[in-house]
Amino acid sequence: MALLVLAMTAEARAAVTLDLSYVDKRSAEYRRFKSFVDRAVAGDPAYGFSATDAAYMYRLTGERPYGELAVRMVEDQVTAAEAATGQGLAPPVADDSYMYIGPMLRDLSLAYDWCGDLVTPKQKTRWKAYADQALANVWHPLVARWGGHWLPGNGWAIEDPGNNYFYSFTEATMYWALASDSPGWKTFLQQDRLPLLTKYLTTLPGGGSREGTSYGASFRTLFGLYRVWRDAAGTDLANANPHLTDTIAYWVHATVPTMDQFAPIGDQPRVSVPELYDYERVLMLEARTLTHDAAAARLASWWLHHISIKEMSNSFNSRHDLLPAGEDGTAPSALVYHASGVGQLFARTDWTKAAMWLNFTAGPYDQSHAHQSQGAVTLFAGDWLAVTENIWSRSGIQQGTATNNVVRFERGGEVIPQDTPTTSSMKIVETGANGEVHAVADLTPAYGGNPAIRAWKRSIAFKDRVLTIQDDFATRSDTAAIFQLNVPVQPKIKGNTATAGKLRVTVLSPVGASLTAVDWTKVDKDYTRGWRLDVRGPGSQFVVKLEAD
Repeated sequence: MALLVLAMTAEARAAVTLDLSYVDKRSAEYRRFKSFVDRAVAGDPAYGFSATDAAYMYRLTGERPYGELAVRMVEDQVTAAEAATGQGLAPPVADDSYMYIGPMLRDLSLAYDWCGDLVTPKQKTRWKAYADQALANVWHPLVARWGGHWLPGNGWAIEDPGNNYFYSFTEATMYWALASDSPGWKTFLQQDRLPLLTKYLTTLPGGGSREGTSYGASFRTLFGLYRVWRDAAGTDLANANPHLTDTIAYWVHATVPTMDQFAPIGDQPRVSVPELYDYERVLMLEARTLTHDAAAARLASWWLHHISIKEMSNSFNSRHDLLPAGEDGTAPSALVYHASGVGQLFARTDWTKAAMWLNFTAGPYDQSHAHQSQGAVTLFAGDWLAVTENIWSRSGIQQGTATNNVVRFERGGEVIPQDTPTTSSMKIVETGANGEVHAVADLTPAYGGNPAIRAWKRSIAFKDRVLTIQDDFATRSDTAAIFQLNVPVQPKIKGNTATAGKLRVTVLSPVGASLTAVDWTKVDKDYTRGWRLDVRGPGSQFVVKLEAD
């Protein structure tokens, strides 16, 4: 396989040879980034400023103050680590299961390499010992040592290429392998970590992440590493499988029609409401730069020029705006998109801001940041009509079944949770004009063989701005099934109908169903607003129609 061959030039063998020729020093983006770094050189660094930012400016200009700042910042990192280990403690790089080792060792590696003429031999020796030990501890947690003390780690995600931590670990390893010209670390990447990663990504047709959307934006780190490895090692990981290119389409379709929010799939830890942010912009800039698919690149450019974030909103991300967004690009034409590898279906009636947009979930559930949302539907038209209650929580990590638009199963008054790892299935039965789609999902596997739930299948039919949901289920006699829908405002209930804002809900089956409303703010103080509509009734089927007034 090509990725196992390291075709490195003499220059690449000893350096992080990242090609920065794309940087336009006449652009507003460059001026903004330079101003951000100049402020730090002047002694007033803005929030989030990193040694990487200083190293970039030294690489781009050759002006000594930038390099000196990068070296000082990394020296501070290493000195702090030495102070901690001298007391028998793990250094900051080990915090939160080494979550931040990627950016920390990237800082060190770029200062070590790009600013190497300003680093003393003694510093290089100390930095190397620190970086080598940090990486050894990440990948071999049971024998981890700091300062001669045995300080084992928990090994979180070191064998899980679907987890965002894995990308941080890989970032640290790749940057340091190249900067230090370490045959051992390069071989480890080539023959072990990168094959594991690329093999996993082939299981994600349609792109995206099984961690959801917020944590899925961590692919921005991975895509950035593709550029580093391409430029230094001559190996194109970005196009070794369809994942990166597919992820462009995934994010285009996961963005709601108003182009300011995205499908709130999984944990939303930064802010609970899924507002587009710099991280999604970075991901698309990297993907656009790397894909060999010209149509996908034009689609990425269209998205970048039409979303609400026209440039990085926080200056500590301004370095990434040096990547070109391209011209206006080409608008999408497809109205239905199925990312089968992550189990997400998206549909919309058109590409105007007034469109109605749908998300339906059924597929693998195997990541800790994913939610018990197998079978969930989300509906948007101008604003959220029906959506996970998690977006109105303070924490953004409400994962339970009750917060999603599914059938809730209860036994003895207790909610039966969905199980992990499990894999539900989805079949697209039919598509038509104006985003019409009919899909059927078998969600029985989501309950891991729990005898209380013998079967649950959900069919959705989306046509002419109407979503019809049919649930067919079989449970034990002591198990109750409740159709539930989470909505922004209090539902007004009349017979078999309910109206919540612009959403009108009609229960077609069972006849005589009872509808009740739950105020989430009275359930848990974590919630700031939101209501849940519960539908109960006899039999083994629900048929519910959702439409917007």
